[in-house]
Amino acid sequence: MTANALHDLWFGFGVAFQGSNLMWSFFGVLMGNLIGVLPGMGALSAISILLPLTYAMHPVPAILMLAGIFYGSQYGGAIGAILLNLPSHPPHAVTCLDGYPLTRAGKGGTALGITMICSFFAASVGIIVMIFASPLLTEISFKFGPTEIFSIMLLGLLAGSTMSRGSPLKGVAMTLFGLICGCVGTDVNSGTFRLAMNIPELSDGLELVAIAMGLFGVADFLLNVNRMSVIASKAKLRIRDMRPSLAELKTAFWPMVRGTAVGTVFGAMPGTGPTITTFVAYALERKISKTPEKFGTGMIAGVAGPEASAHSKTQVDFIPTMSLGIPGDAVMALILGALMIQGIAPGPQLISDHPDIFWGLIASFWIGNLLLIVLNVPLIGVWVKLLQVPYRYLFPSAMFFIVVGVFSTQNSLFEIWEVLAFGVIGAALMWLGFSVAPILLGFVLGPMVEENFRRSLLLSRGDMMVFVHRPISCVFVVLSALLLTGVTYSAWRASRGAGKGAVLAGGELAVSE
Repeated sequence: MTANALHDLWFGFGVAFQGSNLMWSFFGVLMGNLIGVLPGMGALSAISILLPLTYAMHPVPAILMLAGIFYGSQYGGAIGAILLNLPSHPPHAVTCLDGYPLTRAGKGGTALGITMICSFFAASVGIIVMIFASPLLTEISFKFGPTEIFSIMLLGLLAGSTMSRGSPLKGVAMTLFGLICGCVGTDVNSGTFRLAMNIPELSDGLELVAIAMGLFGVADFLLNVNRMSVIASKAKLRIRDMRPSLAELKTAFWPMVRGTAVGTVFGAMPGTGPTITTFVAYALERKISKTPEKFGTGMIAGVAGPEASAHSKTQVDFIPTMSLGIPGDAVMALILGALMIQGIAPGPQLISDHPDIFWGLIASFWIGNLLLIVLNVPLIGVWVKLLQVPYRYLFPSAMFFIVVGVFSTQNSLFEIWEVLAFGVIGAALMWLGFSVAPILLGFVLGPMVEENFRRSLLLSRGDMMVFVHRPISCVFVVLSALLLTGVTYSAWRASRGAGKGAVLAGGELAVSE
């Protein structure tokens, strides 16, 4: 099988290196990278804008271009998250937590360099998995029904609630707030409005891009608007800072490996978006770290793990999309639609019926990721130069791009008001010491948790024990229980230690008196 796979991969490189195919792949990577940097303009916006181009194109260059836009915008989104605290793509909201503090500490170039290394490594692993493990991963994905998906989403929610710095109770509260936001809109089963307050624009729910831009971009602007000159003076970087030191590479290596593994596992599961992948990778790094309290202050592991998971999932996401016809998120749904527009039906027969598309796409992943490095080595100076623009000019300009980007998603002014509302809410919560990242996780996972919970109970005729009786689901339920127990025990020990400290301090005061 290995020999056949290598032969097919060689055939794919022959397809990808054809002049027109290579040109369109380069065009997709370039446009994805440039659009991904713009606040509010992620992969979904870029593909939506350029999708009409594919109508008159041959299927192979059309799919190669769209794929290039997809993973090109992934890296572009990381640039905006690290340098400006603006996640144009919601999965990069996690990158803001430690990437932006690294920039504030003068290590934004280092964070970008590590992101580039992690993206190439994780993408390469994802491509190898696609080549050799596609049949196995497809078979495993069939074992994940609504019961298993609910259990893994539950674990993701609990892990996300413990990510925030400070009190775990605050993290749980923010996750619950995100779950409530996810319930806004029309109930799928009954068709009734929930928490929509009789506002017709809320019938389809809140917009994910609007929430991400508000909680991270606008909120940061509101918090820092009175100290613009101070921030601008600390934000300048040198281009040579993008070269990580050997010690920084060693620090990033194992988080990169673990993040790649997380992204590969989640990428093989249909219906799981990229946001949960980055949150789980970040939570994993924070859990196993010897200094978890430093996360959120500029930890390299907090950038390497999530970015590696995002890029490995980006590649592996194509397995359920092309072999099962089940997209992992809205972006993959657009690419699936482009396949169907070209008259190509995704499914198990795609590899045998259209080998030029499948193997050409896999080969183009490697070519495209090399093109990303070639593009961003000279462009990295441009991104770093962004920080030399005075804050009082830079962030109002970013606000303009946020408004344009959010408006372009649905052509709705109401979503701009959503951005403003969540910007105010996010600024107030951060001022009170709450972490806003779990809100986004709760919002993304809430509808999926509810849908799969309902489907599980419907199939089991209301038997709650179905989550324990099914082996895969039982494993995730047990892990969730262990995680909850560990957090509770840690909180108890912390409160007990604080109580002992207060008693000792009181005793010393009494003796001194």
